Amino acid sequence: MERLQKVIAHAGVASRRAAEKLILAGRVTVNEQVVTELGTKVKNSDQVKVDGVPLRKEAPVYFMLNKPRGVISSVHDEKGRRTVVDLFTEEGVTERIYPIGRLDYDTTGLLLLTNDGELTNQLMHPKFEVDKVYIAKVKGLVTNDALRQLRTGVKIDGRITAQAKAKVVEVAADKKHSLVKLTIHEGHNHQVKKMLQAVGHPVVKLHREEYAGLTLAGLPSAGQWRELKPVEVKYLRQLSGEN
Repeated sequence: MERLQKVIAHAGVASRRAAEKLILAGRVTVNEQVVTELGTKVKNSDQVKVDGVPLRKEAPVYFMLNKPRGVISSVHDEKGRRTVVDLFTEEGVTERIYPIGRLDYDTTGLLLLTNDGELTNQLMHPKFEVDKVYIAKVKGLVTNDALRQLRTGVKIDGRITAQAKAKVVEVAADKKHSLVKLTIHEGHNHQVKKMLQAVGHPVVKLHREEYAGLTLAGLPSAGQWRELKPVEVKYLRQLSGEN
């Protein structure tokens, strides 16, 4: 027997945390009975439904996307804007995939998508400290003092960020902008933008070039995507603590 939220996650409906919210909201039934208790365990023979739709077990799939600007990192958008999932369904992907984490509407770069809820939950858990590497074009000339603050932690939203790696990789000819490479392992809302704003350098453009050691090599253009290689999936599982 397995916990209900884990079964839902493995079916590709949502990550485990999102599955817990579905259960608490009364949107899940087991053998036609609404279940709202997170500790519930189910057997393979039990019929589980989410919003009245029976779970359909899918083979796990894993994708890497070079996310373009102006696309929402979500499965659907209430405002009708294009989502990252649309980029895949438009090219024939039928599995119920969703992004691992988020990139802002105007942020570009590496985003992973899957229907493997267990791996998603592991990669996003703070204890595994998965590195995310960003290149930010910011206003002004970034000083050594600003870099020191980023490395040791800055106060945003009432808390101090974890230690980060930060360095200037380029200064614009007009000396009004800098390119900063910032590596963090936290994933709070708008974190990179808020960190750089906190040290006096608002972000003009933001691009994620690495996630968990994976890079966009082979995906030079925004909107391009590919399936992860088996060795990459194995690496992510090992990184996230899965056997």
